[in-house]
Amino acid sequence: MENIYKYLFAISLFLIIIFLSLIGIDYFHYDALNNSAPFYTYIIVRSLEFILPSIILFLIGLFCKKKYNK
Repeated sequence: MENIYKYLFAISLFLIIIFLSLIGIDYFHYDALNNSAPFYTYIIVRSLEFILPSIILFLIGLFCKKKYNK
């Protein structure tokens, strides 16, 4: 249980990798003529889906690491 922060860091990194890959996929599927929303809205939505939870998991991992290292 003391090494749970490693899993949290790994999940956080995995979410960032998924975010980057999905942004790339969205970029190739985005068509400015058919979509009324600009592409940065896709980035904002994806960041709320993946980056925000990644930051939260990373901060929880830091807290657990400090807690168990004392």
